[in-house]
Amino acid sequence: MLPSISVITPSYNQGAFIRQTVDSVLSQNYPRLEYIVVDGLSTDNSLAILATYQSQLTLIAERDTGQTNAINKGLRLATGDIVCWLNSDDYFLPGALRKVGEHFAHHPNSLWLTGDCQIVDEAGVHIQEPVRQYKRLLRTLTPALYAGLTNAICQPSTFWKRSAHEQLGYLNESLRYTMDYDWWLRLLALQPPAVSRELLTAFRIHETSKGGSEFGKQFEEDFETVSRHYPSYFVQTLHRWHNQAIVQVYKRIK
Repeated sequence: MLPSISVITPSYNQGAFIRQTVDSVLSQNYPRLEYIVVDGLSTDNSLAILATYQSQLTLIAERDTGQTNAINKGLRLATGDIVCWLNSDDYFLPGALRKVGEHFAHHPNSLWLTGDCQIVDEAGVHIQEPVRQYKRLLRTLTPALYAGLTNAICQPSTFWKRSAHEQLGYLNESLRYTMDYDWWLRLLALQPPAVSRELLTAFRIHETSKGGSEFGKQFEEDFETVSRHYPSYFVQTLHRWHNQAIVQVYKRIK
């Protein structure tokens, strides 16, 4: 029997993309789907768009303290066996949830699963293919060889058992950029992820996204995050060197 899946979408002023996000979830036609959208009282047309889907999802519209707080609200409400979050400018590829559900049905001892994702621009055009292939290569290694070096996990393509929250709590709301990396490292302390080479989602980078406009600050918080999990000076030094190299690459490809 396929497990139930809860998808959480934190939403705030992404009216240009939110319809594609919601449609990508609902069009999965997954038989045991719970979809929760947590909007922080958007001031654009996001809420008007979301209102047209109210019979097909649970909409929470209230002030929050940021993206991580919104995700946690949804995770605390979720009832699915498997949970994930999908940001309001990203989207699922066709058949993604079926592949996820079948993995957990066939591997009942698996705690979490991570797959591949396309990187796209605001028009949905594929970009940064070398970055995608590099992280794809890292995920073929054991996490011990890359987890302290960089966040090679595709956030929108990662799913875990809701029961993990009973042991680990929820996302760290003090983190603005790397709440996902911190969460992967906490999950990793329990079990390495199952890794799928399947393309499950599209991760969008655009002018107003954090990944597109604030990558320098993101790397600063990234280093602070890895330092909490890896006190080793050697690991921290490698991580810092890697971040510096990646920043230079990002500056060249932007």
